[in-house]
Amino acid sequence: MSVGVSLDQQWARIRGRLKEEVGEIAYRSWLQPLSVASLIGGEVCIVVPTRFMRDWVLTHYADRIRALWAGENPEVQSIDVIVASTNPPAALVADNDDIDDDRPAPPRGFDSRGFEARGFDSRAADSRPAPRPAPPQGAPSGSASGFSGEPAPSTVYTSASYGGASDESPTAVPAILEDRSDLSAALDPRFTFENFVVGKPNELAHAAARRVADATTVTFNPLFLYGGVGLGKTHLMHALAWQIRKNDPNRKVLYLSAEKFMYQFIRALRFKDTMAFKQQFRSVDVLMIDDVQFISGKDSTQEEFFHTFNALVDQNRQVIISADKSPSDLEGMEERLRSRLGWGLVADIHPTTYELRLGILQAKADALQASIPMKVLEFLAHKITSNVRELEGALNRIVAHAELVGRSISLETTQEVLHDLLRANDRRVTIDEIQKRVAEHYNIRVADMHSARRARAVARPRQIAMYLAKQLTARSLPEIGRKFGGRDHTTVMHAVKKVDELRATDPSFAEDVELLRRMLES
Repeated sequence: MSVGVSLDQQWARIRGRLKEEVGEIAYRSWLQPLSVASLIGGEVCIVVPTRFMRDWVLTHYADRIRALWAGENPEVQSIDVIVASTNPPAALVADNDDIDDDRPAPPRGFDSRGFEARGFDSRAADSRPAPRPAPPQGAPSGSASGFSGEPAPSTVYTSASYGGASDESPTAVPAILEDRSDLSAALDPRFTFENFVVGKPNELAHAAARRVADATTVTFNPLFLYGGVGLGKTHLMHALAWQIRKNDPNRKVLYLSAEKFMYQFIRALRFKDTMAFKQQFRSVDVLMIDDVQFISGKDSTQEEFFHTFNALVDQNRQVIISADKSPSDLEGMEERLRSRLGWGLVADIHPTTYELRLGILQAKADALQASIPMKVLEFLAHKITSNVRELEGALNRIVAHAELVGRSISLETTQEVLHDLLRANDRRVTIDEIQKRVAEHYNIRVADMHSARRARAVARPRQIAMYLAKQLTARSLPEIGRKFGGRDHTTVMHAVKKVDELRATDPSFAEDVELLRRMLES
């Protein structure tokens, strides 16, 4: 039986009943975009514009629609909800000109019958469980105009893919989310795994990122990368997106900042197009959110992100997140969200060591094809310890100066060109500060640093403080000895030797010493 006037009239009455029962907001969000296609063998076929809407309608409204239709037409025994496509069954290709005027305009990307204009998505009929977003009754109202179909494959969506030119007039509903595959606009081609210098501070984060990028199944979900400013989080995020696309061009990867996620959510609320927002973010294979700490204290955005996160994890889709702190330390985040962010693998990126900074500088110099004396690189690695971004900026400055002025790169010209940067990083650590910090770390008194007590609980921290004084200050051994209760310089030499031996044999001890050194240098 093809679509006829009587079937359309039945559907119009059923939609009127549903509108009364569920309310205006839920009706406009979930039921108004539905259109009837056919009645064949006691089964009504209903067409929806997106897979996400199909899952929601089947879960929440299918039973009620079937009951109402059985009341209108005893022939109806069941209903089937399908996603629109350009290749419908022959029985569905019919004249819909007589559909009642109450039906909304077809969504963007669909023809007048509601069939998708870009081709059939073979995954539209899969059996993945339906996501669980917030109940529709409390959700902001949506509009049929603005729905997009399934995103085209072989696409990496980036933050640059959104916010394109659109009609901002109050009466116009713009295309909230646009489908674009402009990779180079948002992903830096320099930020790949091949260009990432690996050292002890970042080896765990790098290994985890490689595992996720190369895996054919979801391994760690979510992968949470965190660390301070300029330590390589964004580099790893970009490298992940590049590698995933290289390994499988058909995977849909969405990479954007938490700020852009919030902006798109607010924009969807403003134009009453939350359905397009939900469909776009919940139909990807990999969602990557950079600097998630930005949504701290923003309750509505956190609520939407929470539901998006759950929907993707429930469908076994990969989620990758970066932040400046670990999930448990993110202030202003809901407890349930912090808990979920820590579900998978949490990998931290520590401040750089001297060896890692030197390796980064050498790699950067090779990339610039610049001849830089090793003593200059060693000088920069020793003096600039704040972050990698500042370190690379310093190298760019001295290379540019050499090319523009025509002077060769030397230690003297480096100090001259970077005098402001070096002055800011030339923070002098005092022995008094070292003693105080070490005493706090080991929970002893500062006075114990000068005392004659030889108990291990006191002697070992004192030796560490002497070692750090030798490493971080320009004081001579006799001067250091005098600051530790008038001890002889041979005592300081013994302490330095003992700490070096323990660092080589006891990883836990070495980690403590390294942590104290970083705290004093930062």
